[in-house]
Amino acid sequence: MNKKIINIIKTNYKWILFLICLIIFIFLSGKVIEYQIMKQDITFYNILRKYFIKDSITPYMKIITNFGGATCLITITILLLILIKNKKIGLITLTNLVLITILNQMLKIVLKRPRPTEFRIINETGYSFPSGHSMISMAFYGLLIYLIYKKIKNKYLKATLIIILLLLILAIGISRIYLGVHYVSDVIGGFLISISYLIVYIKLIKKKL
Repeated sequence: MNKKIINIIKTNYKWILFLICLIIFIFLSGKVIEYQIMKQDITFYNILRKYFIKDSITPYMKIITNFGGATCLITITILLLILIKNKKIGLITLTNLVLITILNQMLKIVLKRPRPTEFRIINETGYSFPSGHSMISMAFYGLLIYLIYKKIKNKYLKATLIIILLLLILAIGISRIYLGVHYVSDVIGGFLISISYLIVYIKLIKKKL
């Protein structure tokens, strides 16, 4: 690979990631429309059920999934609006939460994938693809990761908070599959489209920070 190509990749890596995530999401959406339930979804859940689903773990998964729910995310947003002196950050966070929620609901209405019913541990309503908790958590906590990266100077605190939030995003996605309210493709699809969205949103709000 010559230097020119490497430089192009370095300069445009965000938009390359944007396209990769968007293309895979579109591919998954097509499979969802065609098959509704994919073999990989059932295979992954069977592995999860066999090796990981236990009564001792379930209460923790119920707690984790709440971090991607409306109550928790709205509460965090209100706290940011109240506590942070730079009100632009609070407003940017609020706008982000509203936009990603609207986008998620639009996609669900268009794709109309039914939720899994065979292994429900908790009750949920609405359509399944893409996972709202996964998609909204990736956008919400992903934006917080970006703000932490840009605003916090202490590198150890910065790294710690970023790792915690990354693990939280992943855990929320896993919790949705564990609790039987989403297929693995719902969660992956939610993460992918949210990454593409977040790249655009951060580009738009960059100058306001």
